[in-house]
Amino acid sequence: MSVFIGVDVSLATSTICILGEGGKIIKETKIDSEPAAFVVFMQDQPYEITGIGMEAGPLSQWLHKALTDAGFTVVLMETHRVKKALSAMPIKTDKRDAEGIAHLLQLGWYSAVHCKSVTAQETRALLTGRNALQRAIIAMELSVRGILRNFGLKMGKISKRRYEERVRELIDGNDMLKQMALPLLKARAELRKQLAVFEQQVCSMARKDPVCRKLMTMPGVGPVVALTYKAAVDDPTRFRRSKDIGPWVGLTPSREESGERSVIGAISKTGDVGLRSALYQAAHIMLTRGGENWLKTWAQQLAEKCGNRRKAKVALARRIGVVLHRMWMDDTDFRSVREEALALRAA
Repeated sequence: MSVFIGVDVSLATSTICILGEGGKIIKETKIDSEPAAFVVFMQDQPYEITGIGMEAGPLSQWLHKALTDAGFTVVLMETHRVKKALSAMPIKTDKRDAEGIAHLLQLGWYSAVHCKSVTAQETRALLTGRNALQRAIIAMELSVRGILRNFGLKMGKISKRRYEERVRELIDGNDMLKQMALPLLKARAELRKQLAVFEQQVCSMARKDPVCRKLMTMPGVGPVVALTYKAAVDDPTRFRRSKDIGPWVGLTPSREESGERSVIGAISKTGDVGLRSALYQAAHIMLTRGGENWLKTWAQQLAEKCGNRRKAKVALARRIGVVLHRMWMDDTDFRSVREEALALRAA
């Protein structure tokens, strides 16, 4: 008998539901959220396992690799769609979630998520650590600004290099403010030192990677954007068309239609938040700095036409994602003149 298995993954233990023909529950149980425990459990089942389904998540990717290496068919389901489907149940428990996931797998009503390679996950870990340090530094700087503002001490617009000097100027003569600010300045200096180490690692990794070097030939795309894009896409061949990048990263308008009512809203913002932010950052840099190219000209004309520069940046970010995918697939550098790019592709 063939069965479908739904898994509700948790940190310590995971709930499993096995469905047979007609959606009948054969077995419900809990096991440790460890790859070895999952492999042993699946191998001990006396049924033919058609598929194993689980929501995409940090632990799910880990378990997916172990089960796939063991020869099982595993599906990572898109979290947003699973959440919407399971929200119809009036009572939410781990057992019901596992059952719901098994039913979705059996019916085929799910969107499969790509399981990233180990290399992509390692790159993401490095970028996440860098972002965490950046956020910590910014939060610390804003806290000091807010505290000093309570005493009428305004820092104004200053560069990062002059930040510590300016704080010391403002707290001079006030022992209590010195006791507050000096430890924070010391911690900030150490965080900035470690951030510089991260920056060096990111730049070195991007320079050594042939794909990143190719992506960085586009204006506005630096080491961080290139690594973020490569880690997020991971395998460019999983997209049938380059234009599929826009909807996948959430940079296309959402739409709600019912009868005669059809509303086109803002961008959907589904998919990878980090990649979406990186593409928007690349679009901003391309529009505000550097020389002319056909993408920048297109975005400027769009901004004049719609009268909204921010919308033009979003549209440019979407198109940058599409062009980067095409460059990756065709193994070509960015061409500033569109006719050259089209001629190269035709050849």
